[in-house]
Amino acid sequence: MAHTRDTILPKLMELIEPLNRKGIALSEDTSFASDLELDSLTVMDLVANIEDEYDIILPMNLLPELETIGQLADAVAKIVNG
Repeated sequence: MAHTRDTILPKLMELIEPLNRKGIALSEDTSFASDLELDSLTVMDLVANIEDEYDIILPMNLLPELETIGQLADAVAKIVNG
């Protein structure tokens, strides 16, 4: 099955939801830092879950550029579809 941004985005939201301590509505514009207030350890747990889900490696130097769920979905789609 091809992984597109449209299939990846809902799965990422599913993976992020347990980390959503503030209970805000998740969207592709949700910010990891300002909206979800994720600390670095939580971000690393999320990265590990995403890597396991899609059998990929998210480059560490890419992470600071990924500020929203939508940007993360774009990055995962790009890596998965190589």
